[in-house]
Amino acid sequence: MRSLGIVQYGAPILGEPARPFTLPDERETADTIVGQLLDAMERMRRAHDFSGKGLGVAAPQIGIGRAAAVIQPPGADPILLLNPCVTAASEAMDEKFERCQSFFDVRVPVCRPLRITVETVTPNGNAATEVYQRGEARLIAHEIDHLDGLVLLNRMRPGVTPVPVEEARKRTEATSRTWSDE
Repeated sequence: MRSLGIVQYGAPILGEPARPFTLPDERETADTIVGQLLDAMERMRRAHDFSGKGLGVAAPQIGIGRAAAVIQPPGADPILLLNPCVTAASEAMDEKFERCQSFFDVRVPVCRPLRITVETVTPNGNAATEVYQRGEARLIAHEIDHLDGLVLLNRMRPGVTPVPVEEARKRTEATSRTWSDE
C-alpha cells in the first residue's frame, strides 16, 4: 500500500486528530482533498480486489490531516464524510476481523456497534445526519477512527494481537457471511 501512496502505521499523522473544515468557506479545499481520496481509492482498486467487503480511505492515510474520508460500500455509491461525528451507537455489537490500508498485511478483531448515527457537513456547509448499519457502520466507524487519530491497535481488546491475513481468513471461513449480513 505504501507504493500506492497510503501512509503506513507508525507515521505521526495517523495518531493525530484531523482538522475539521470550515464549510462552505473551505469548499474548494474540501473538493480537492475528496478528489485526492477518490484517486487513492482507484489506485487501490487497480492493485487489489475489494469488491466483497467495501473500501474506505481517510485523508490522514494519504498524508493530509483534514477531516475527510470516502467509503465505497459494495454495490453502492461512494459515501463522503466531511467533519463526521458519531452521535449515537447501538448497544448491540459484534466483533469481526478488520483490515486497514495502513496495516495491510494483518487483520485485527475489532468490536463495533451494529448501528451508528453519523453527523457530517455537506460541502455547502449544511449539517446532515445518516444512520448506518452492519457492514456500512463498521466501514464508516473505521474511517472516523482515522480522523480522530485512532488506528486498529487502539481498538484491540487487551491480550489480542494482529493476525496475519491468511490466519484471519482461516478463522473466518467457517462463519463467513455476505457483506450485507455483517
